[in-house]
Amino acid sequence: MKEQKNWSLAEVEQLYHSPLLDLVYKAATIHRENHNPNEVQISTLLSIKTGGCPEDCGYCPQAARYHTGVEHEALMSVKQVEIAAKRAKLLGSSRLCMGAAWRNVKDGKEFDQVVDMVKAVNALDMEVCCTLGMLTEKQAQRLADAGLYAYNHNVDTSEEYYKEVISTRGYEDRLKTIDNVRKSGVTVCSGGIIGMGESVQDRSKMLLTLANLSPQPESVPINALVSVEGTPMENLEPIPIWDMIRMVATTRIVMPKTTIRLSAGRTTMSREGQAFCFMAGAASIFAGDKLLTTPNPDIYEDLEMFDLLGLKPTDPFSKHPQPETKDTEYIANGEKVRWSRPSHSIEKNIEFSKRK
Repeated sequence: MKEQKNWSLAEVEQLYHSPLLDLVYKAATIHRENHNPNEVQISTLLSIKTGGCPEDCGYCPQAARYHTGVEHEALMSVKQVEIAAKRAKLLGSSRLCMGAAWRNVKDGKEFDQVVDMVKAVNALDMEVCCTLGMLTEKQAQRLADAGLYAYNHNVDTSEEYYKEVISTRGYEDRLKTIDNVRKSGVTVCSGGIIGMGESVQDRSKMLLTLANLSPQPESVPINALVSVEGTPMENLEPIPIWDMIRMVATTRIVMPKTTIRLSAGRTTMSREGQAFCFMAGAASIFAGDKLLTTPNPDIYEDLEMFDLLGLKPTDPFSKHPQPETKDTEYIANGEKVRWSRPSHSIEKNIEFSKRK
């Protein structure tokens, strides 16, 4: 196995600033060596508990201290999540990522309910991802035992610029959670946001942090800031698509085997711009009309784009095997449910290029 390269800041910055077409060509070459360039994973991001977060992330409309119009909603039921997961799967999603507006995971009834959600979605033969805030090694292991495939915990930006974005959680706290996830055997999903007023050096430092983790994260979401009225970043303008393309391409080169997720901000990106990102190494999108609480392209528009570009959705567990669930019993609608893995997946019902 080829030894992982230890990148320097100068090398990452040099890549980012290289001529755009040269950068994309190099990234596309590496992408084709490590991934199927005609496959893009469709993931669905579901807010299972919305609003009321005690953190002060400057970009987030779910922070309780900001007046953004986001209503505080209680934790969804297991049955509601099952229904949402089945709909997502029928529309081509192979991964469901469940997000809760918590600072950290707290043991108790709500966490028990999330564990049951993980079991229920894994039973549908979908990759299950959670983003729940900070968690301990023991909590990470409990999610792993329930069948969790991935845990998302973004570093957001460079360690230096991080202090300008959030004060209620330290950079080391984020790295500690990533380490706890890694120890549990769950795959790591960690990336960041560009367009928050950071410099190119901050972007490069963020990539350096992720690229020099050993092993590197299995997936890295690259988000473009969606400025929301009522947050400290409400007046920031959307970043140019060329910045996004450069970021995707640089990420691909420094993390060759990682799945790069083209995440928030796609509503302001043209199909041509997104196609450039796919060429440069992006291999996943989030589908659905919302990413937690911010706008996202309509799923049928995405399917039309896939058809136009000759892309097909990636099957679940194409990179890593499906996790085994140690306890196959969970509670849904107040009743105990026990499942055995089905012998076939739910048939996809995708009609490209047609809005239903």
